[in-house]
Amino acid sequence: MPQIIPIKELKNTAAVSELCHSTTEPIFITKNGYGDMVLMSMEAYEEAFLKLKLYQELEISEQQIQEGKVMDAKDSLARLKAKYEL
Repeated sequence: MPQIIPIKELKNTAAVSELCHSTTEPIFITKNGYGDMVLMSMEAYEEAFLKLKLYQELEISEQQIQEGKVMDAKDSLARLKAKYEL
């Protein structure tokens, strides 16, 4: 369940930091009752960013498959072996 706190609670930086590190979910900050910002720990951010990059690369791969830009696995491995003389 997402954590939602008003912006005035950001004054208590130690408590907000502890809250960020106690969950992997983002913390939503409201201002005058409306969404304003999102906070999360560096670890949670890095994990989310890596997942986003992976999803983007998978999307590119799917597009390449649809465009017919594919290669047989045996041919691909043979090329790699020849390139690096394995």
